[in-house]
Amino acid sequence: MKKTISIICAALMLCSCTSSEESRTDESSGFLRMLFDAADNKTDAAADYSALSTEKHGYGQGVQVDSENRPAGAVDFNNTFGKYNAEAIGDRSDRTVRLTFDQGYENGYTAKILDTLKAENVKATFFLLNDYARRNPELVRRMIDEGHTVGNHSVTHRSMPSLSAEECREEVMGMQKYIRDEFGVTMTDFRPPMGEFSELSLAVTKDCGLRTVLWSFAYADWDPDAQPEPLAALDKLTGALHNGAIYLLHSVSATNAEILGDFIRRAKTLGYSFEGLTDAG
Repeated sequence: MKKTISIICAALMLCSCTSSEESRTDESSGFLRMLFDAADNKTDAAADYSALSTEKHGYGQGVQVDSENRPAGAVDFNNTFGKYNAEAIGDRSDRTVRLTFDQGYENGYTAKILDTLKAENVKATFFLLNDYARRNPELVRRMIDEGHTVGNHSVTHRSMPSLSAEECREEVMGMQKYIRDEFGVTMTDFRPPMGEFSELSLAVTKDCGLRTVLWSFAYADWDPDAQPEPLAALDKLTGALHNGAIYLLHSVSATNAEILGDFIRRAKTLGYSFEGLTDAG
């Protein structure tokens, strides 16, 4: 990193020396932008992760809950991996629900979900893959314009613990750069594909400046051809409510699009409020 800073300083001196010549100034500005982009999209290349485990962990909140209905798996994750700026559940005193949606591909329901969130005055977080953002820029722009947050779900949806430290950086920072360049937004939260991680991948994500956010509730909603029955799903979502909840839902789900408004209203009746991940951060 010190070497990168030295190069940038030298480039600044070069630009000031050539500012009288318009064409060379343009060339220098382009060169300088390239250097800043390179610095912005790399963590310290000298970071030593050799002592960190590369063992693969497949996260799930589990079925065991405490006396406050908080999933033991989520609480254990916070206690074990919180030092890497990673969390799966919020504070036990916080009667708030954070809705998060994983955006792998578009199945025609995201607009309806956004309509419902707008009608209920609820903000959510949408974790984006690169392919989703490229194919659906109008939906991503709507998410941002309507006050929702967008999160980083990686470039290619590879299993993070299977990657080297540099490959992990590329998955995280490549997506950071794309969303910043195309939409002017700097994302602050990362959700590892499939909920898979290692100590090394968590540490790299932290060094990239992002918080890893998993979830304290998820259910089998991701298969468009095997959708849960709406009333049963609504009862499941309501029955799982707990303080500090982070809900993972998939926008490919017809059931989720159908029951979302009813769930939000039920939760509010039970004394819960809703806010985005950045509001909680």
